[in-house]
Amino acid sequence: MIETNDLTKKFNDFVAVDGVNLSVQPGQLLAILGQNGAGKTTTVRMLTALLNPTRGWARIAGYDTVKQGRDVRASVGVLTEQHGLYMRMSADEYLDFFGQVYRLDPGVRKARSQALLEYFGLEEAAHRRIGEYSKGMRQKLALARAMMHEPGVLLLDEPTSAMDPESARLVRDEIARLKSSRRTIVICTHNLVEAESLADIIAIIYRGRILMQGSLDELKQRVLGAPEYEVKFAQPWDMGELEMPVGMTLAHKTATSLRVRVERPQESNPALLHALSAKSAPFMSFQEEPRTLEQVYLKVMADVRGDIHVG
Repeated sequence: MIETNDLTKKFNDFVAVDGVNLSVQPGQLLAILGQNGAGKTTTVRMLTALLNPTRGWARIAGYDTVKQGRDVRASVGVLTEQHGLYMRMSADEYLDFFGQVYRLDPGVRKARSQALLEYFGLEEAAHRRIGEYSKGMRQKLALARAMMHEPGVLLLDEPTSAMDPESARLVRDEIARLKSSRRTIVICTHNLVEAESLADIIAIIYRGRILMQGSLDELKQRVLGAPEYEVKFAQPWDMGELEMPVGMTLAHKTATSLRVRVERPQESNPALLHALSAKSAPFMSFQEEPRTLEQVYLKVMADVRGDIHVG
């Protein structure tokens, strides 16, 4: 649904986006992470055919963003950070207006507007002015507007920016629901928790370049190395000459715990538990040490600022 090759945008001598390669399949959600000015919004504008690339190309739903811009814009729904709601309109008037912009027939406009307001839980407030809405309601209405023409691709720029935690949670829940409907979604965000909970693919961008991309598990493996697991004992226990299974190394131990680094958990973890049981170890729990997207992101950024190649 989304494919780019060497996508590049220059403004005079400034390179805003530099050789971006992306591939997003139907039903996947891609989160693009980066600081302000990293190139996220410029990338989205090229994907929506609002900016032409200086070099390279992008295709949305099979359409070239330069040669088939009108088809691209008909295939995408866009939520910008400043969504531009018309506060004096009611929600149903607002959606009808954008239905006209997309040249939908009156009957189609009415049916889609009602369906979207119901989908986002706004049907009871449909006749109220948007200026009376909460932040969460406004953002959900902006999402409804982006879906008015039933696009297969959604491009969301900071969808929960400056929102209170409750409103942000509502919008994240709606995005998760939209992903389950087989729509392809791109989110540009600073919110690492949001990206971790929603994304199938994560791309980290810095000064216009994609430093690294892949699933969260792939990024954890590449950046943080093999996972670690901790065994906790119910009482102090001397492990003695316990032999580590193949592919497992001892990272740390105390009288009541044991932490190991594991290359192939499916093979090594059962072997370790078998060895501990054979020695009648009083183990109480065995779990993977949590590793977060925040750890991945901070290490990648620290490495690149130190001019360390991160792959």
